[in-house]
Amino acid sequence: MPKQEQAAQADQGQGLALALGLGTILVWGLNFPLQKTLFQAMGPEGFLFLRYLLMPLCAAGLLCWRYGRHWPRLSRADWGALLRLGLIGQGLHLALASYGVHWSTAFSSSVLLACGPVFTLLILRASGIEILSRAQVAGVAVAATGALLFMSDKLLAAQWTASGGDLVLLAAAALFSYYTVASKPLIERHGGVLVMCLATLIASLPVLALSAPAAARVDWAGLSPWLWLGAAWAILASGFAGWLAWGYVNERRGVARTAPLIYLMPPIAGLSAWLSTGESFSAVKLLAAAITLGGVAMAQFANRARPIPSGEPE
Repeated sequence: MPKQEQAAQADQGQGLALALGLGTILVWGLNFPLQKTLFQAMGPEGFLFLRYLLMPLCAAGLLCWRYGRHWPRLSRADWGALLRLGLIGQGLHLALASYGVHWSTAFSSSVLLACGPVFTLLILRASGIEILSRAQVAGVAVAATGALLFMSDKLLAAQWTASGGDLVLLAAAALFSYYTVASKPLIERHGGVLVMCLATLIASLPVLALSAPAAARVDWAGLSPWLWLGAAWAILASGFAGWLAWGYVNERRGVARTAPLIYLMPPIAGLSAWLSTGESFSAVKLLAAAITLGGVAMAQFANRARPIPSGEPE
């Protein structure tokens, strides 16, 4: 194939991946006020229970459609990495994110979860993959200052549930960054479909076991058809399809180029929460959000981190 055609196909693939990434962020941003509504009706445990009843069925069905009855064989090391990815990067992350969104607000949730790229850089540094530049360290400090300012009104007002929710959201953002970094080598070897589906199956039993007692107390028959439709959308479109799409975009564009798309999530979540639930934002809140996201962008873009040379002490 001529080089010009190869270049054109590569550009087309990059454009498709970018469009898919933007679509995923749009769906995730709109999902925040929807999740708040669902959690009020069934609680975060009920939602998690329903999610991990449906997602394993989707994962197993997709694997059977893709590979038939003979799923690819993985090495023991890859199974160990997948076990950590499923339990920590997916199961624990989603549990913390659900509780955080429930205790906090839609806009706060989106801003704090958008801190993920900062945690991605810190994980890359801690794992010895990259060295952070001074500008990136400054960006991390600015983002941390913005996050503290963002939570200051709740801390000063002694709103401990909401403040705890914000801290839980930061932990969830760190775990999503762990998933993004740790899944990349597995995705490069085995593809995004296999990695995401197996991680889902691994996370299912622990999440179902922990959420089952609370889910048993939910009045499932009393949920309206609209709530059932919203739950199906949140689980299948935002959850299952969204995670598949995010893995594909990371595979095609790379973690560093994909992570900045997260910055678009708070404006989408804030606008949709304002339109759908009437959520309001103080001037301090908006300023803190701008500082936080500015610090994240600074850490992401200013003077890229360089790889750690072989033999250089960490």
